[in-house]
Amino acid sequence: MTPRHPVPVVFEPEYLEGFRQIFEEKIVFNQTLGLKLTRIEPGRVQARIDMREALVGHFAYNRIHGGVISAALDAIGSAAVMAAAAAKHMDEPPAKRLERFAKLGTIDLRIDYLRPGIGEFFTIDAHCLRVGSRVGTARMDFCGPDGTLMSAGAAAYIVS
Repeated sequence: MTPRHPVPVVFEPEYLEGFRQIFEEKIVFNQTLGLKLTRIEPGRVQARIDMREALVGHFAYNRIHGGVISAALDAIGSAAVMAAAAAKHMDEPPAKRLERFAKLGTIDLRIDYLRPGIGEFFTIDAHCLRVGSRVGTARMDFCGPDGTLMSAGAAAYIVS
């Protein structure tokens, strides 16, 4: 019999630290972007990027480069899919679940640039819509300091 209220999945500190290490340090491009995770939950991940000179795409307006937005949305979308996949495999040890990052790849990515990326920092939020045995999908938001939606994305990722 299926419980009426499933027990929420809570990741172990060891898994969370490994996830953060892979995302922020071992994926060097994320480090270059300055992506810092602020929340990791099963199927939902949030991050932050502080604006700096190296990210400027339009010098006259100090606007963040569209490629930075796209890369950040792609990275956080894949992280949400990984967190959802990990939640489905809580019977595995944390190290085994972290190995799944090596199999992840972007299949399709769509970005809608809605407003100019101007601000001192940006928040990026993603939630996994579905993760199957081979493919996962996510929706992502790129917001300014006041929470204004600046760009939105949707993506599909190979997970096996």
